[in-house]
Amino acid sequence: MRFGITILPEHPWAEAEPLWRGAEELGFDHAWTYDHLSWGGLPDVPWYGTVPTLTAAALVTSRIRLGTFVVSPNFRHPAAFVREVLSLHDVSEGRLLLGLGAGGSPDDRVLGSAPLPPGRRVDRLVEFTTLLSELLTRDHVDHTGEYFTTVDARTLPTTAVDVPLVVAANGPRSQRLAVRFGSGQPDSGWVTTGGPGTEDEDWWDSLSDLSRRMDRLQEETGCELRRYLSLDGSSRYALADVDTFTGMVERAAGLGFTDLVTHWPRRSGVYAGSRDTLESVAALLPQWRDA
Repeated sequence: MRFGITILPEHPWAEAEPLWRGAEELGFDHAWTYDHLSWGGLPDVPWYGTVPTLTAAALVTSRIRLGTFVVSPNFRHPAAFVREVLSLHDVSEGRLLLGLGAGGSPDDRVLGSAPLPPGRRVDRLVEFTTLLSELLTRDHVDHTGEYFTTVDARTLPTTAVDVPLVVAANGPRSQRLAVRFGSGQPDSGWVTTGGPGTEDEDWWDSLSDLSRRMDRLQEETGCELRRYLSLDGSSRYALADVDTFTGMVERAAGLGFTDLVTHWPRRSGVYAGSRDTLESVAALLPQWRDA
């Protein structure tokens, strides 16, 4: 079992830097930040850019893996974004984890585009992921699709870059996409926040269903991939107290998840918690990691 923490990009760097350093010092395996133009959970707070944030984090850490949670095709084109991926991969010395998802609101309205229905968002994610992967592995890429076009897209001087792709998926098609791109790299895989549901047990039931479907897909394909779970997709904040986190670790392990992610505690509102609980949980990570 490995453990990650998400640091929301709401802080100026003078305040954010100690958090990213702290994530590494506390022993987390990976640290993530959201990739949104704005986030519905905190619509009225300052919001900083994902790529600059991760670049800065790479320069003040040396071991911890750094991830996007998750990149959205709502406002990114693979041919432009691949430049940022290559730069992050280089600056972090290969520590980048590239989380990818279908995108949702309110990002899908900010640039004036009409929101896509769920099925078409998955269509776009498939095209986005396929084209981005191609741009990372070969030069001179021509592509004409429903959502994206490239004409002789170049990726020199760096080609065939092994950036782990972690695909966010709650439905059958996107889970198949995660399997398709999740077996080429040791850290690639599938990430989920679980299904919708206001009750805690409903959420765990949704995870059980998703895990069984992933079991079948892996059995059919013979693919091995990591399974990342955002524990805070539940109605309960994982770092509410040590007992809550411990119980979630045990249940998630039983469902086959290999990597668990929580959020750095905030002073109030969403993900409100204490540094003391964070540090107490961090002290237990070695025993869970070796279990």
